[in-house]
Amino acid sequence: MLSRVAASFYWLSRYIERSDGMLRMLKINYASSQDTVQEFTWEPVIRIFAGLEDDASTRLDNDSRAVLKYMVTGKTNSNSVLNIITLARENARGVQEHITKDLWQCLNEYYHTVKDPRLEKALQREDPIGILDILIKQAMLYYGTVEITMERGEGRSFMNIGKYLERAIQSVDILDTKFGSIDDNPDLLTDTTYWKHLLLSLGGYELYLKTYREGFEAENILEQVVLNNDFPRSVIYSVNNIHRYFERLKNDSNVDDFREMSFQIGRLQSRIKYSSVKSIREEGLHTFLTQIRSELYGIANKLNEYYFAHS
Repeated sequence: MLSRVAASFYWLSRYIERSDGMLRMLKINYASSQDTVQEFTWEPVIRIFAGLEDDASTRLDNDSRAVLKYMVTGKTNSNSVLNIITLARENARGVQEHITKDLWQCLNEYYHTVKDPRLEKALQREDPIGILDILIKQAMLYYGTVEITMERGEGRSFMNIGKYLERAIQSVDILDTKFGSIDDNPDLLTDTTYWKHLLLSLGGYELYLKTYREGFEAENILEQVVLNNDFPRSVIYSVNNIHRYFERLKNDSNVDDFREMSFQIGRLQSRIKYSSVKSIREEGLHTFLTQIRSELYGIANKLNEYYFAHS
């Protein structure tokens, strides 16, 4: 497979995963902003998904509608859902002969939905949660279409590596941000609503209730989001799948590069697999998450170097 084609598959999937995570986070945080107006701030969400400085929420006056407009349809925000889906569509266009017609139509529909001027107006006038749900369902439709129609070849492997790499980075960033806020406000440690919203933003609320009977506790949440092999958005689940799909790329022409990357991925996998809540706590959660994030970015950089020809 051409490096250009592989890179397009990889980035198409990363952009879709990023939009899905952002939309879910925006939905839960908007609901939270309506419950706790005085204490609520959009700053963590803006920092995670827009990469802006700490005063960004101040510039937006912490106005929920203004933040939604900036994060969903903001043309000047390079990380808005609109701009991310535009980039995803451009990558799909570049490999249109390698994807199914159903997938192209699905992605095109997602693009035109978020680009529709009526959506921006509806975000300001109507219930934003309903509008965000429409976009979240577009992402879910995309994932279903990929699963049902795409050939199980190299292209899909690069798509899944991109998806799970992006997902792992998001989970690490969200955990680091949420647990970091406790240092500034220790009362959050016993705030059940705070932990509930964290789990909802990652789609892990129902699984948590089935797994843990003693209520919302920080250590249990850490265990689920980092170490639970059955939670689709846990860090270990994502890294396991990065390893799984990378193994399928091995061939006679890339043995040396493959071996080096396989070692790097396997080292990260073992690092997480043989950790526990106790060992993470002893090391320091922020230190642990920072190292995991660094390893994930290292894998992304090696993919760019060995497989995408620095694209």
